[in-house]
Amino acid sequence: MATDLKARETLPPPLDSTSNPPPLFDGTTRLYITYRSPFAQRALITRNCKGLQDEIKLVPLSLTDKPAWYREKVYPVDKVPSLEHDNKVMGESLDIMKYIDSKFEGPSLFPTDPAKRDYGEELWSYSLEFVETMYSALKGETVKELGPPLDHLDRALQKFDNGPFFLGQFSLVDIAFIPIVERIQLLLSDVWKHDITLGRPNLASWIEEMNKIDAYTQTKYDPQDIVAYIKTHFLSTLQVKH
Repeated sequence: MATDLKARETLPPPLDSTSNPPPLFDGTTRLYITYRSPFAQRALITRNCKGLQDEIKLVPLSLTDKPAWYREKVYPVDKVPSLEHDNKVMGESLDIMKYIDSKFEGPSLFPTDPAKRDYGEELWSYSLEFVETMYSALKGETVKELGPPLDHLDRALQKFDNGPFFLGQFSLVDIAFIPIVERIQLLLSDVWKHDITLGRPNLASWIEEMNKIDAYTQTKYDPQDIVAYIKTHFLSTLQVKH
């Protein structure tokens, strides 16, 4: 597994409304992202873990001044990530992750063991609920409401004992959850001085192991920017004062 990268990739600067589009549909595979997005981060980690830095070119877009050609010529849904491959463009991070894993060379990121595959699919579906719960919790009693889903992850990490990851071995399931957990950990620590790993030893070990994987850590965005963005766009003024 190409989780340990030999050298840090030099990431291209984001394109804005003044930037020309790349030569679309010329046979190049492109991953369109924004560096702050947790969903784009999922696709980027998958690309890195497969060792596809040369095969899948990054096209980062400005967070505040997205070029109009992206919506008009690339992906009318106008969200990131999206993947341009074989003269078509697809979106949705979970779909892109599975597509990259199945269509490109590199180590498989999903186990062949039937029990692990079944549990992996169960957690894969739960990741959608987990994201919805996170956004909902930002509008309410955030720390309290995020407790149960984080407890669920801690229990899920006990399922297989042959490694610290959800399916024992590192997989797409870990990639699906880590960008979201990363942001929850940053936010709760900053705003509420709350450590999400307290009382959750499996979650603590998992985060520690994930932070040893270059293919993930090299995708991390500025934590101060992430927290400031979440505060501004999702939290009420009252909550931030707590």
